[in-house]
Amino acid sequence: MRHTEFWARMETALGASYARPWASLTVIGELGGRTAEEALVAGEDPKAVWAAVWRKLELPENQQ
Repeated sequence: MRHTEFWARMETALGASYARPWASLTVIGELGGRTAEEALVAGEDPKAVWAAVWRKLELPENQQ
């Protein structure tokens, strides 16, 4: 997964105006106590970051 797809999924799940603030403010334990944005900047695979976000938000299977 590319970063562009990650952000597109974030916008679909949270809306364009909320996706980036959520990603920069919400700490996810599964990402080592980092935010999604911090994990991406640190070089984590966007697919793994998305999976953690997906679980945190308890999104439906069809958004996995």
